Amino acid sequence: MARIINTNSPGKRRSAYMRTGAEILRRLSQKREIDAEAKDMTAMLVYCLRGIDETVEESIRAWEKRGYWKKADDFQQKWWWTEVQARAINDLVQAGNWEALPERLPRLFPHFAAINIKKLTRDPKAWRGAHDKLMREQVS
Repeated sequence: MARIINTNSPGKRRSAYMRTGAEILRRLSQKREIDAEAKDMTAMLVYCLRGIDETVEESIRAWEKRGYWKKADDFQQKWWWTEVQARAINDLVQAGNWEALPERLPRLFPHFAAINIKKLTRDPKAWRGAHDKLMREQVS
């Protein structure tokens, strides 16, 4: 039987979420008002942060299964902020507290600073409708 290689590793997915998050932060920082697109981008940022957190948990489980406790703990310490920020921004969106967004976003910039963006590659279609989807989660 042939060996199966998973090309969609947690690291690759985490990198994609980080890139998307960095592009969204750049675009949001250029916005002068909170319009429908800004709301969609903010909601998509919540989904990116949740996705990053999921990949971190996946990596930690794999390392703990192999007995790499120190590596798993260090990795968790490096990425703890994703769950906290995802929850905080989600609460902001759910409450419609858009006035708090400009003070929340700068807390994310240091975490995305290592991502060098020369060209915006994410299509705005990627986050279109994300705000409505996130708001529907509150109802469920």
